[in-house]
Amino acid sequence: MHYLLKTGDPAAQRTACLVVGVFSRRRLSDAAAGVDRAAKGALRHLLGKGDFNGDSGQTSMLYDLPGVAAERVLLVGLGEEKSFDLPAYRKATAAAAGVLDRGHPTEAVSALSLLQPADAGLYRILRDGVLATEERLYRFDRCKSKAERPKRPLKKLALLTGGRPSKRAREALRHGQAMANGVALAKDLANLPGNLCTPAYLADQARALGRRAAKMKVKVLDEKQMQRLGMGALLSVSRGSRQPAKLIVMEYSGGKAGSRPVVLVGKGLTFDAGGISLKPSANMDEMKYDMCGGASVFGTLAACAELELPLNLVGIVPASENLPDGDANKPGDIVTSMSGQTIEILNTDAEGRLILCDALTYAGRFKPAAVIDIATLTGACVVALGSHASGLLDNDEKLATELLQAGEHTGDRAWRLPLWDDYQGQLDSNFADMANIGGKGAGTITAACFLSRFTKGYKWAHLDIAGTAWKRGKEKGATGRPVPLLTQMLLQRCRLTDR
Repeated sequence: MHYLLKTGDPAAQRTACLVVGVFSRRRLSDAAAGVDRAAKGALRHLLGKGDFNGDSGQTSMLYDLPGVAAERVLLVGLGEEKSFDLPAYRKATAAAAGVLDRGHPTEAVSALSLLQPADAGLYRILRDGVLATEERLYRFDRCKSKAERPKRPLKKLALLTGGRPSKRAREALRHGQAMANGVALAKDLANLPGNLCTPAYLADQARALGRRAAKMKVKVLDEKQMQRLGMGALLSVSRGSRQPAKLIVMEYSGGKAGSRPVVLVGKGLTFDAGGISLKPSANMDEMKYDMCGGASVFGTLAACAELELPLNLVGIVPASENLPDGDANKPGDIVTSMSGQTIEILNTDAEGRLILCDALTYAGRFKPAAVIDIATLTGACVVALGSHASGLLDNDEKLATELLQAGEHTGDRAWRLPLWDDYQGQLDSNFADMANIGGKGAGTITAACFLSRFTKGYKWAHLDIAGTAWKRGKEKGATGRPVPLLTQMLLQRCRLTDR
């Protein structure tokens, strides 16, 4: 998809389709009012027939309006004018993209970008216009025998601006496109089934990403190398699988030599059956999404490399499967992590923290400025926050604030939960340094307490994306979150975006 910026009178745009917004009760936006003047009241006349009210997400295609240069005019409902905000703008933009892609226009000009939500400036309007459009146009049909694609898909979208496009406006398009590409990569990896997306496949994708990005170096550790490093926790999980584990390390060097990197650690369980503590069969197919944390690291690294951000960044993805086998972990087993700490495995389905703890220890060798791990870690987080916000736990106030601000800025929000020492006692074990679960209460918090025991040497934050990483039900599919949040946070560190 190609995006560009245009200026001028909406009614004078020569295009296959002009997109304008209408508020509830047929209140015309400024662009729609200009179209109506050019059409000598024809638009108000058509709206007066009552078929289109301007409700949020409503659409109507008009043809051959007199005095208007566009072949078609697509009306998009904006909802109540007094409550019109950035989420409402995103919804309207997505609705327009869906109609355009299903119809015959292969290019269009959108005047929705001229709207002025109270909570956003031009940068966010343009960037989020790209993100919302790409979100609606995304398809995953790699595994279908016949691709279900439109005969004449939308290929070019021009966004109108009120004046001459500034460098900042052009930058907004670049940022939006890179974020959207990163989200799409994360979705593609996550939507693949476990028989295709194996740890070895993820390693191959990392190498491919390294070949495309000049400033990226990729290293993949095999099980023998991990064994030499003492990664007994990670390797205990892969013992039950025929697929050998991989530790994928992607180093992006866009900053000054020697400057401390931000390290992203993403859980890469390419399929999680629960091991000996077998999961219920209902919805177990969704456990291919247990690698969404790792997928988000891929997507964020790809976005940052595309934008050539001036910072150093490391992505670490411990990749494994968790399956039942004669050599799989058993409840009561005790393993030794890379840090030397011992862990009693009370539930083999709490395996994500076992592969993450060794990866977090490994992250310390990069002398990081900050470490953020991303994982579909606990069902408790879904109970607590649903599908709207990712859980955030941390050991550094400033880092937490950065992530929360980035989430608000992109609509990819997180909610901070406490990480008090009071919860640590739930992990006590009579036989090892700690247990891998902390009982029924506060499951998301005790999982983070477990990880915190491996992150004492640096600033660290944990994002539990169990509720936000994929959609359930009829719309089942990966969301690509939290790629927008992470990319925005890194842009903020580079001072390349509005806060």
